Amino acid sequence: MKIALFATCLVDAMYPQVAVATVTLLERLGHEVVFPAGQACCGQMHVNSGYLDAALPVVANHVRAFESEEYDVAVAPSGSCVASVKHQHAMVARRAGDGGLADRADAVGARTYELSALLTDVLGVTDAAAQLGSWFPHPVTYHPSCHGMRLLRLGDRQRDLLRTVEGLELRDLPHEEECCGFGGTFSVKNPEVSTAMLEDKVANVVATGAPLCAGGDVSCLMHMGGGMSRAATGAGTVHLAQILASTREDPLVYDGVAQLSGGSLR
Repeated sequence: MKIALFATCLVDAMYPQVAVATVTLLERLGHEVVFPAGQACCGQMHVNSGYLDAALPVVANHVRAFESEEYDVAVAPSGSCVASVKHQHAMVARRAGDGGLADRADAVGARTYELSALLTDVLGVTDAAAQLGSWFPHPVTYHPSCHGMRLLRLGDRQRDLLRTVEGLELRDLPHEEECCGFGGTFSVKNPEVSTAMLEDKVANVVATGAPLCAGGDVSCLMHMGGGMSRAATGAGTVHLAQILASTREDPLVYDGVAQLSGGSLR
């Protein structure tokens, strides 16, 4: 299968190791990965902040970029960005009266998947250790992102993959369904509320005793990791793709103070 990688802004700019881990997993399964060169922001911050007119050219660029490559499906290691592509892009185009762009956006969205959904629903991965060689012998808790839960309805896909990683001890996160407080521009426009939500989330992570919190969105992980660092909790965050890409032969190394190195980080 030929798979187009939608890297997303934050991954591309700040967490390229997550994109590398995503490609590693797909190639390990025998698939070809292509990278549409014209891709940029998906526009979800524009839409979520109410700037729908400004979002229109961003949506049009995404559609053009992903129409420029021949591929079977597209994937992103981000539930929020995939939610924007699948649920917002056509709406923005139709509001602007561009039915042609809306139809094209629907077509691109229909074959765009969040990583765990692609692995489980399309590629048939049900056992990360057996099918991916995943090995990460550490206690981990897990935060499901809001967009993944509510817009994409990922359910337990990410959690089930983590449960099948060899050596990983998955600990339940209290009140896991509560938002971490990031919400893109929400954290900038409402810093006091965002910080209060973050403090609750960090306290719940610490209560598990797990040194690492895994998730499928680097935006949430960045926000939570910053809160953990400022509070000197000794805990940190790690993306699902990095854990799944970690193997005995090429491990993602955790050194006990929430620092990760090796494996898919190279």
